[in-house]
Amino acid sequence: MTNSLDVVAIGNALVDVLAHSDDEFLAGRGIEKGSMSLINAEQAETLYGQMGPGVECSGGSAANTVAGIASLGGKAGFIGKVASDQLGKIFKHDITALGVEFNTEPTHDTNPTGRCLVFVTPDAQRTMQTFLGSAGEVGPADVDAELIQRAQVTYFEGYLWDAPPAKQAYIKAAEIAHAANKKVSLT
Repeated sequence: MTNSLDVVAIGNALVDVLAHSDDEFLAGRGIEKGSMSLINAEQAETLYGQMGPGVECSGGSAANTVAGIASLGGKAGFIGKVASDQLGKIFKHDITALGVEFNTEPTHDTNPTGRCLVFVTPDAQRTMQTFLGSAGEVGPADVDAELIQRAQVTYFEGYLWDAPPAKQAYIKAAEIAHAANKKVSLT
């Protein structure tokens, strides 16, 4: 098959927002240093407004995996959900600039693109506050059969397994991969 891929991943499409912070900032907001917590949209907006200058880049476990593969010369694709907002545009720009194929249609509802607010203290400890947003909306309709068939391995991010639509997407993608005699993996 032409234009084969080494790996296609399905996972959370998040934008990481990294900013320097200090212990006092975290303690003042009741955030445990070095932890990762899921937060809601309101908490994400509040924290984003309070954090210092940040750097925004595409992220998420599976997205980072295929970004690494592409950076090392491999051919990769990604299936994940972003909104049609500024962070969604950042995610798409960053991941495709690395050479990763990403064609999933964005959502047009009110659920914004997911983001992980990463607070880095002077001792290099990372504390993450994650709002999943539209990332959790991956479903069977998002599975690109042609992309799955071109990949040697379809890589499923375990963090999405709990959401019923994502589970259905994984099953559909696994069936497509198996029918094409390809491998699947679940992190």
